[in-house]
Amino acid sequence: MPTLTSPLDMRFRPVRLIRSLFMIVLILFVFLNLHVLMNFEPNNSDAYDRTLLYKLRHSNNLKAHVQTDRSQLQDLDGPENSSKVEVLILPNQYNQTFVSRHNIPEHNLTQIKLEIDRRNADQYVHNLQKYGLSLGPESVVIVVQVHDRANYLKILLDSLRKVKGIEKTLLIFSHDVFSEQLNSIVETIDFCPVMQIFFPVSAQLHPKEFPGEHPNDCPRNVKKDQALKIKCNNANHPDKYGHYREAKYCQTKHHWFWKLFHVFDQLTVMKNYTGLVLLLEEDYYVAPDVITILQMMNHLKKKDKDCKDCRMLTAGNYDKTQSYSINSGKVELGHWISSRHNMGMAFTRDLWKDIKKCTSEFCNFDDYNWDWTLQHLSMKCIPDKVKVMKMKATRVFHIGECGVHHKGKNCQPDNKKKQIETQLQSNKQHLFPNVLSVGGQSKFKLRDPKPNGGWGDKRDRELCLSFAKGQG
Repeated sequence: MPTLTSPLDMRFRPVRLIRSLFMIVLILFVFLNLHVLMNFEPNNSDAYDRTLLYKLRHSNNLKAHVQTDRSQLQDLDGPENSSKVEVLILPNQYNQTFVSRHNIPEHNLTQIKLEIDRRNADQYVHNLQKYGLSLGPESVVIVVQVHDRANYLKILLDSLRKVKGIEKTLLIFSHDVFSEQLNSIVETIDFCPVMQIFFPVSAQLHPKEFPGEHPNDCPRNVKKDQALKIKCNNANHPDKYGHYREAKYCQTKHHWFWKLFHVFDQLTVMKNYTGLVLLLEEDYYVAPDVITILQMMNHLKKKDKDCKDCRMLTAGNYDKTQSYSINSGKVELGHWISSRHNMGMAFTRDLWKDIKKCTSEFCNFDDYNWDWTLQHLSMKCIPDKVKVMKMKATRVFHIGECGVHHKGKNCQPDNKKKQIETQLQSNKQHLFPNVLSVGGQSKFKLRDPKPNGGWGDKRDRELCLSFAKGQG
């Protein structure tokens, strides 16, 4: 006898129906999201504000080291894109490997010269795979001038590693000594994009000829009439004090000037950059809020009526007593004076253009110090003089007790580092202020500095001038 099906069993159960519909919607949602992810194109998305994917190219017909597929890069010109990102290189786009040639003998100057030329041409940026690079008007690019003190450089890097926002900057090291030890230290940096450039006309590469010391160079203290008798090099051109050049002192000024030409005018990645460039040296130590502070200073400069024309920002000072509880968020305004404002300087391409216009004055001023020379330019050549905004509580410290100008017998940078770290730790609550305000005007008057000499040799002046012609 056939089994009768109950009308109740033939009805749809609401719970099962709702469950089925839910599964169908869930499956459709998953497939839709997979489709969007697989077809996502950053260049077509408003999420990037149509910003620049900067094309890496070299201007001197040298084959630049391109770290991404050129089909993924494009120039983006026009007013609609001028107010946002100026350089944008996305992470995880690179398949080329940096070739580091180690074990080059220090005496093989020919091989070192070839390696320096190769690296300067390649313009390789480390760590792009991890961080990419996004630069705009609010960014800070950091340029460190390096000589040969590895122990100081390590301390500087230790402080930079702790800086908030460091992963968003470009950190450039400019060397005047090619050293396996220094290169290895820089290549270990893993906290931000990094580039190395090398001063190509260094004393290291020319140890027995200009700009190093030629065997026939005039001794520093020989009298001019005696120099003419012995026919030593450049006998006709001592400095204003009757002294002849000392190569170890002249190189710093050459390197400083070449570095700026190379960074602003030769590096492809910097071509369209209009933001701040912070200048540091190997024997500095920086506070963890140094980038934040510079960005706040830049904003204050634009809105404060007394310093809209302050074109130099200085994050450091040499004051023996630092009161962070009172001055952490205060700045001082004034004219730029080399002995007070040369540590932690930051400025933009606009000021560099005016410095560059004064190349002849810079190269012919009889002073081997770049900062003393820059003060002279401010007084005699740069329009309206250089006005500065300086932090009253320093964010940059000088730890170099030994070096070109410092001959201290007790050179222990680790002790100086501990002192600074203790100072910063005890004032931790005063770093990263919520607001900056003007805390006064500098009482120091700008004057044209008396030249210190050491820059009378015609060869130094001609080499200096050659940087403006792209010959360095």
